Amino acid sequence: MAKSSKEKTSGETSEKAASAAGKVLGKDDASKKTKTAAGSALSQRPAKKK
Repeated sequence: MAKSSKEKTSGETSEKAASAAGKVLGKDDASKKTKTAAGSALSQRPAKKK
């Protein structure tokens, strides 16, 4: 279901998206733009709790 224009997102990357981004960063054949986008997604992921 699409979010309405009144709903706001948290601005954080989901666990599933972060996992996919991590896999992209590990690929040697990924383009620089793809890796930049993946790094950006990971930088928006909340820190792990210890």
